Amino acid sequence: MSQSVGGYDSASRADIGHAVLYAAAAALGGFMFGYDTAVINGAVGAIRDHFEIGAGETGLAVSLTLLGAALGAWTAGRIADRIGRIRVMRIAAILFAIGSLGSAFPFSIIDLTFWRFIGGTAVGLASVISPAYIAEISPARIRGRLGSMYQLAIVLGIAVSQLVNYALASAAGGAGENLLGIDAWQWMLAIAAIPSLLYLVLTATIPESPRFLVAQGKLDRARKIIADLEGGDEARVTARIDEIRESLGAERTQVSVRALFSKITGVRALVFIGIGLAMLQQFVGINVIFYYSSTLWQAVGFGEDRSLFISVVSALVSIVGTFVAIAMIDRVGRKPLLLVGSLGMTISLATAAVCFHSAEITRNADGETVATLSGANGTIALIAANAFVFFFAASWGPVVWVLISEIFPNRVRAAAVGVATASNWIANFVVSSTFPSLSEWNLSTTYGIYALMALASILFVVKVVPEPKGRTLEEDG
Repeated sequence: MSQSVGGYDSASRADIGHAVLYAAAAALGGFMFGYDTAVINGAVGAIRDHFEIGAGETGLAVSLTLLGAALGAWTAGRIADRIGRIRVMRIAAILFAIGSLGSAFPFSIIDLTFWRFIGGTAVGLASVISPAYIAEISPARIRGRLGSMYQLAIVLGIAVSQLVNYALASAAGGAGENLLGIDAWQWMLAIAAIPSLLYLVLTATIPESPRFLVAQGKLDRARKIIADLEGGDEARVTARIDEIRESLGAERTQVSVRALFSKITGVRALVFIGIGLAMLQQFVGINVIFYYSSTLWQAVGFGEDRSLFISVVSALVSIVGTFVAIAMIDRVGRKPLLLVGSLGMTISLATAAVCFHSAEITRNADGETVATLSGANGTIALIAANAFVFFFAASWGPVVWVLISEIFPNRVRAAAVGVATASNWIANFVVSSTFPSLSEWNLSTTYGIYALMALASILFVVKVVPEPKGRTLEEDG
């Protein structure tokens, strides 16, 4: 008889170890996500100067890649239901490498945007399949923690990209300066190909989702994976196979997007909850911190080198917050974390809005609007921004990805997660493309809008969000 340690016997600990390794490999898709979406932070100013474009064009150049991500997310579920989760991860890795290298060596702003769109499509694919795969291979009692690894990978990608940006800009003397024959901003974008190649390699080491295998009638392979991940004797594994088959339903045909919103499938309410969670995650303005933080802090009085360093600090704060979420999500549940995070974000964003209300508005030599904070307001705004990052990272960052990957029944999961994630990317596009113009109009009001979105998220969680803590995916379905 095996001995119990901390509530798990030796067999259980071995099974959990495999689940952690598989989840970590899949979560590297989140690293690509974080690196790609944040690397532009250090390069955006140099890109603007290199191609001589204004604030509106800069916003579009940065954010059109998000439409690629929305397209990738929208199609990912249906592709994954046809060819499997692992193959979609590999496609994402290849597209991301191509997009990274292409965007690093553009001839014009047009083809740079095209290559960013290709990379965005890859990120969109990974943003659906990675969390869905992690949910499908995770034992119920630790699914929240393993699902949070995806968000941890995102913030690690953000942190690494900020550190790389800071190091390259420091070595070259600025993001727009030459380093070994190539501008520093080009190095920033090209290095993004490295994690995609690692992702491609790691996907060869992990098994296919057992729920996809059951759907395909490949029961022997599914049986081996379930026995490995969940343990138990043959009778228990057989019971789990039967449970999964029942949850998939009699139909094995692909679920269309239209069907998700039909009363026949019975999941319409859950789909709207998933969309609401995904969009609110972006409407609080989190990616403004990571896309434009360097430019923003320069605008309020910090030099380029200090602004890039502040961006690194924000990324590290995000990592700390994510570890808090990992420690708490399977103990206290999803909803309590969301509510605490919403309250903290509301207060932090409102504080930043008040600080920016006192900013002195001027125009620089290029005719661009510049907001300058003086005295204690600059310090308070910086603390408030990082407090916002912490509360987001400890709640809405990881918890949303966990929830949208576990609230849907097996028979519609991939397609429904795709719709919710596409909504997330569209909301991301709206926020990131409008922020440059909104900040020139009124930075204080812009942060006030984000604070109202954080306040609205409290009501949304209280009224409609379910609590799946400790339940299997089949029980949730």
